[in-house]
Amino acid sequence: MRFSSSIAGLAAGFMLALASIGAAQEYPSKPVRLIIPYPPGGGADIIARIIAQKLSAALGPQVIADNRGGANGIIGTEIAARAPADGYTLLFPSSPHTVNISMVANLPYDTVRDFTPISLVATTPYTLVVHPSMPVKSVKELIAFAKARPGNIDYASGGSGGSPHLAMELFKSMTGTDFVHVAYKGVGPALVDVLAGQVQVFFANAAPALPNIKAGRLRALGTSGAKRSAVSPEIPTVAEAGVPGFEASAWFGVIAPAKTPPAIVSRLNSEIVKFMRAPDTAERLHGISAEVLTSTPQEYARVIEADIDRWGQLVRKLGLRGN
Repeated sequence: MRFSSSIAGLAAGFMLALASIGAAQEYPSKPVRLIIPYPPGGGADIIARIIAQKLSAALGPQVIADNRGGANGIIGTEIAARAPADGYTLLFPSSPHTVNISMVANLPYDTVRDFTPISLVATTPYTLVVHPSMPVKSVKELIAFAKARPGNIDYASGGSGGSPHLAMELFKSMTGTDFVHVAYKGVGPALVDVLAGQVQVFFANAAPALPNIKAGRLRALGTSGAKRSAVSPEIPTVAEAGVPGFEASAWFGVIAPAKTPPAIVSRLNSEIVKFMRAPDTAERLHGISAEVLTSTPQEYARVIEADIDRWGQLVRKLGLRGN
């Protein structure tokens, strides 16, 4: 009986494998929806539309970019979590995907169990900038200046719990400094007040910051990536400029509902990695101050798990958890 059960189990597994391969061979036979859980016009939206265009060319049927923004990505992510796991609904999350699990007490989905990672596609570092009126020209000088004036220097963010906010809080915790948080309703208004000198310090998105840095309206002290940005290699990383181990870049990737057939996941990963490594893709990303970053599904899963742990610790320390 045990032998028969083993044979039956092997047969069932074999049939499932054949079904997965068959699904991948037929896939896709209709348009694929790529849900962008953020509003139109931002960095995630621009990169996602590049991915949708490239993936359409690779797969045949059109990949439709579908913005479902709101609640820091939660609304669109819930839609994807509840979609059929057949490869016809994909999600384009960014770094907030791994923060929401710590920020929101009652998420309508499980960040890990409800999704299957496919591939990372890009990364964008933030740039630590100060208004030119600030008498500091390096990260070390900013740290010394802040320590001499605890609680007297403001920093901007696009909203409580967003990536620039957490990046600065990580900077504070690693340097023992005390800056005052000024939260705005979006990174655009935050940048406007930093340019006007109303707020002194900001971890800015690279794309809108670089023209202002070149024009002398902002002073760049460091970038938040693990290595210097290919877009602005003259700017040192915050880590090499005085805070060893600091890293707080934004990443972007493609994931699918949990239990999407492995063969479909494998095919999508292969196609995405192929066109992301093409020179024209890198050139288009550089135009918006982003860099290509690809991965295997397993590597992407490890990034998600590591970020959940890292940002979760910081969110709990700051007491930012909501309802």
